[in-house]
Amino acid sequence: MNTLPSERIASDPAYRHLSSIAGIGVDLRYATPDNFVGRDLYTPLDCAWLHRDAAAALESAVAWLAARRPGYCLLVLDALRPQRVQEQLWQALQGTELLGYIAEPSRGSLHSFGMAVDITIVDEQGRELDMGTGFDDLSELSHPALEDELLARGAILPGHVANRQLLRDAMFQAGWHGIKSEWWHFDCGDRVQVRATYTRVL
Repeated sequence: MNTLPSERIASDPAYRHLSSIAGIGVDLRYATPDNFVGRDLYTPLDCAWLHRDAAAALESAVAWLAARRPGYCLLVLDALRPQRVQEQLWQALQGTELLGYIAEPSRGSLHSFGMAVDITIVDEQGRELDMGTGFDDLSELSHPALEDELLARGAILPGHVANRQLLRDAMFQAGWHGIKSEWWHFDCGDRVQVRATYTRVL
């Protein structure tokens, strides 16, 4: 497997900085204490990067959303997550019931290939749309696969599902894929192919 130290990513043409993608907001939560671990995991690394293929797919999602909901914009909460940080998250959850939310490091998260994003939508006033939970709410309330059941129980509301569906529509048409357990997480392209052929950032 090809690997690349994250300190060298700025000089590699296969990657684009998030600042090069027009029409998005960026608030990388793992570069702050505002995440489930409660501490900054990224500094001094600059993790505001995506592989150029994922960046192009994100631009397509931006254009789709802008055409249908003028004034709304995508807010990136996480993009590149170096392998060393993935290992920290794995260790942080050892002995808890939350380990299933983190890709086992040897298999790797698509975040570590620059081919995944955690993302939401903000409105014209810059407020995040209400998705029924916040980012990194590691509970069943965040599970797209359980939305019908959660709706029936009144645990989430139709408006929450409509907002999540808007996000999914924007991302899916651009070639992104969601997962069953986190409304905010999307992978770009075929996961098996990415792990087999793309460079993992360490």
